[in-house]
Amino acid sequence: MSSNLAVKLREGTKKSHTMAENVGFIKCFLKGTVEKNSYRKLVANLYFVYSAIEEEMERNKTHPIVSQFYFSELNRKQSLESDLAYYYGSDWRDRVAPSAAAQTYVKRIHEIGETAPELLAAHSYTRYLGDLSGGQILKGIAVRGMNLNEGEGTAFYTFDRIPDEKAFKAKYRQTMNELNLDEATQDRIVEEANDAFGLNMKMFMELEGSLIKAIGQMVFNALTRRRVRGSTDELATAKS
Repeated sequence: MSSNLAVKLREGTKKSHTMAENVGFIKCFLKGTVEKNSYRKLVANLYFVYSAIEEEMERNKTHPIVSQFYFSELNRKQSLESDLAYYYGSDWRDRVAPSAAAQTYVKRIHEIGETAPELLAAHSYTRYLGDLSGGQILKGIAVRGMNLNEGEGTAFYTFDRIPDEKAFKAKYRQTMNELNLDEATQDRIVEEANDAFGLNMKMFMELEGSLIKAIGQMVFNALTRRRVRGSTDELATAKS
């Protein structure tokens, strides 16, 4: 039985995707304003989020549904550790902690890992497909915005184990579309994906204070005044 889940996720999260792109921190980022202190806080939060996702995916890898969309080559934890060492130094483990929004996000991932592992499909789709879709664009913005040397602080965007990202995305979507799921479960996964966008948005919004402090309220207002009308492939949350 084909579920067409990837199609339903794409259509069912369009509004959430556009809302996420209109968070001030993301609008500034996409326009090339990347402040290093705010960005490294984001990297730290993502480390805790991906650690939770990958822990639950690994723990549930024999689950009849999870086993079908668990691709370990997508894992980001190790690459985020490399970036944290760059931004915080070798003692980064003693210097980073999840923000309040990240803690809520992590708690939700562990909750569904325990009670409804099939919903991990929503978090896998929302994060990893976005990373693959817009990762190289975001990497370029980060490098230019923070004057980074090539290869420094951007390991998160590099998928060493995926030689052809376009082909992998097609394979990933096909896998999602072929999951044997009833209609109610598909609807729950789409709902969870929209919730995942909301959790990401709250993490982004937390960072606006430190960004405004760095660039000034007037500059922030100028950069965020115009609303993005349609979603793009540039945001690192999924648009398949």
